[in-house]
Amino acid sequence: MNGNGRKIIPDDIAPLRFYGQEINPATFAIARMNTFIHDMESEIAIGDTMNHPAFMKDGGLRKFNIVTANPMWNQNFPISTYEHDTFGRFSFGIPPQSSADWGWVQHMFASLKEGGKIGIVLDTGAVSRGSGNVGANRERDIRKSFVERDLVEAVILLPENLFYNTSAPGIIMVINRAKQHPGEMLLINASKLFAKGRPKNYLADEHIEHISGLYLDWKASAGVSAIISKEEAARNDYNLSPSRYVATNGKEEVLPPEEAMVLLQEADEERAEADRELNEVLAKLGLGVLIGE
Repeated sequence: MNGNGRKIIPDDIAPLRFYGQEINPATFAIARMNTFIHDMESEIAIGDTMNHPAFMKDGGLRKFNIVTANPMWNQNFPISTYEHDTFGRFSFGIPPQSSADWGWVQHMFASLKEGGKIGIVLDTGAVSRGSGNVGANRERDIRKSFVERDLVEAVILLPENLFYNTSAPGIIMVINRAKQHPGEMLLINASKLFAKGRPKNYLADEHIEHISGLYLDWKASAGVSAIISKEEAARNDYNLSPSRYVATNGKEEVLPPEEAMVLLQEADEERAEADRELNEVLAKLGLGVLIGE
């Protein structure tokens, strides 16, 4: 249904209530203004969501039916942010200091009701970093836990140059506590579905309808989408990048410089942790020369 050019909710559905938290005062003000203009029932808080979540109930995080966000990609938080968390948000694992992507996913999951769904926009590396590594990798291991618990429903690779703060492509990841297709994940490579614009590309209505149609119909389409099982994801070391399963031009996937930098920072974190553990062992053995000193 449409009203004044906008889609409206049928009368037999209870009004939606929107909750949000934003740390930037200008963005907070815009969010408040938007909810007022669109006549939405809302409660918008200002503050640091990761360290001081605003919405609480019965001594814990408030739970919601739908949780969505476009957090800052590859945000840096000290490891203590996760280790000293009092809300039980990071049971899947501690993210690396160099990228809070899976920290945000876990925060959102901890805020999700049973049967609820998450839609989050992230850097492409969030669904591929660490796969193929020898040994442990924090992001890959967290991703593995989400896949093995059958929580990842879909990953949509977006085109380049959509966002104003970067020309890099992003992904939309859907986490669902009540998947209609258990054991399966839909991967959509929408990297070629866009219209050229100035200064940015954009998704036209036809592209949005195409992408949403594939998701709603749960459809594999040559050159655009694929449906994979948890077992296939495991064989690919939990790499969920749509471009790995859906080739659009036959070219080999190239690692963007931003991704390479994050991987380098993660490797440096892992080296520092290994040095620390070795130092402790050497100290207990009474050896005077310690690694890194």
